[in-house]
Amino acid sequence: MLEIFEIAAKAVADPTRIRILKLLQSGELCVCQLTTVLGLAPATVSKHLSVLKGAGLVQSRRDGKWVYYRLAESDFTPHARRFLDLLAVSLGDDPTIAADKILMLQVNAVPLQVLCDQGRAALPETLSQAAPSCCGATP
Repeated sequence: MLEIFEIAAKAVADPTRIRILKLLQSGELCVCQLTTVLGLAPATVSKHLSVLKGAGLVQSRRDGKWVYYRLAESDFTPHARRFLDLLAVSLGDDPTIAADKILMLQVNAVPLQVLCDQGRAALPETLSQAAPSCCGATP
């Protein structure tokens, strides 16, 4: 039991993984969307998602070439559920979380196919300078 708790605790101890969980509170997202908002390489985001999935905090589904992630709705440990519940009521006034939400609104305005095919080139100029290439696509 202690080991399961430790896995979940370590998963939420990383600021990037907390940002991912907060973004997923608004619903299912693909790696392309998360990569663009977080400003990280796809491999880095995928590694963070793997840790979260291993801790029972997120679930995934594949649709063609994309993998979509969402907060765990089942198959999670009691500890994972408690951490998700805590995150749901925490960090509402954090500036990084607030900025992520604003950027996510702008990313959601770009059709997913375009975002994943063109990466940051699909975003308005001011956003594309701050975001890395999505899904390995080059502008």
